[in-house]
Amino acid sequence: MQRVRLLNGQFDPLTLPQTVDAVFRRLDEGQRGWLCTVNVAVLMMMRADARLQAFVDRAALVVADGQPLVWCASWFGQSLPERVTGVDLVDALCVRAAAEERRVYLLGAAEEIIAETARRLRARHANLCVEYADGYFTTAEAAARAEHIRASGSDLLFVGMGVPRQEHFIEEQWHRLGVGIAIGVGGSFDVLAGMRARAPKWVQNIGMEWLFRLIQEPRRLFMRYVVTNSQFVWLVLCARLKKPRIP
Repeated sequence: MQRVRLLNGQFDPLTLPQTVDAVFRRLDEGQRGWLCTVNVAVLMMMRADARLQAFVDRAALVVADGQPLVWCASWFGQSLPERVTGVDLVDALCVRAAAEERRVYLLGAAEEIIAETARRLRARHANLCVEYADGYFTTAEAAARAEHIRASGSDLLFVGMGVPRQEHFIEEQWHRLGVGIAIGVGGSFDVLAGMRARAPKWVQNIGMEWLFRLIQEPRRLFMRYVVTNSQFVWLVLCARLKKPRIP
């Protein structure tokens, strides 16, 4: 399936169920790789961070974690079927992992948050085998974390340590991790643990979940969202003016 190019990103045009199928197909075939969920903020960060851009470019799968990305693809005669978020992906993959007896590892957040995330996932998905560790470790301790993940025999690794730290960890420790698929999921564990509310579905559908999050964490997210969203809108408009719409 040909990827959809939007500015500096290349996305696999997949729905959430199709993404889950693609992940487990790779596991069944013994193919290793990482999956990236890219939203507007991450896409703009990639433009200023060559290492992050290269990491995403080498991903086995890249999905659009942002409604504006889905909308804008059509402006350039392309199509992204739907938004695939990190939170939804964790839950959907755990459903399948429990059914197929695949092992899952959660890495990131504070101890109490990641423990609660694991507890809730086990409660929702009978027979889910999940291990976890917090994301507070030094660079010198990273290798030991990776070796512990390998020793767990996990097939799927979810890393929620923020961009680009989670990507750096996956890249630097890839030869040690042993997992089939690794996925950076940002702040998903906070939501899954019930520590942060998620926007109502209608807010997500109109592409304003970023504003909902901004209201919850204004001091941390103001510059990130205001700057990156403005940059994205400007770049899309410039690209749209240069390229005639394809009927």
